[in-house]
Amino acid sequence: MPAEDRQRLLDLALLSPTSFNIQNWRFVVVSDPEQKKKLRAAAWGQEQVETAQLVLCGDVKSWQKAPERYWRNAPAEVQQQLVPMIGQFNENSGERVQRDEVMRNCGIAAQTLMLAAKAMGYDSCPMIGFDAEQIAQLINLPEDHAIGMLLVIGKAAQPARPRGGQLDKSEVVVENRFGG
Repeated sequence: MPAEDRQRLLDLALLSPTSFNIQNWRFVVVSDPEQKKKLRAAAWGQEQVETAQLVLCGDVKSWQKAPERYWRNAPAEVQQQLVPMIGQFNENSGERVQRDEVMRNCGIAAQTLMLAAKAMGYDSCPMIGFDAEQIAQLINLPEDHAIGMLLVIGKAAQPARPRGGQLDKSEVVVENRFGG
């Protein structure tokens, strides 16, 4: 993938929405061939990891780190309302919700990347098949970050396999509430 295409994809990913606009996702672009080999080993030998690789992770404590920067271009009254809410929400919600927010936001960013990549003529594959601790060590993941997924973007070596099975819409769409 040419560097300008990779930059375009990353620029689009930065437009992905996040709760309170905290932009807690982080994108580790792995371009070094030796690093890719190590990541492949940590991903149980999956070949696609070595061809094109992004690690989507997030800063679980980003809400504590100068939260005013997320709203620096907003009118003062918006800043005065939203910046304190960031801390209040996260302090009251606890670490699980903070981590869940990273996972949700990584998922939204991954979908943005995948759709943009397809529009640019690339294929993609989100992956959770890896040893997270090994990946964390390889990318020197800070303590207050969590890995969401690996995302491979590039040209498919072969056509995608047919779907293994699709649940009927009646099994996955619930109207109003479960159980009636």
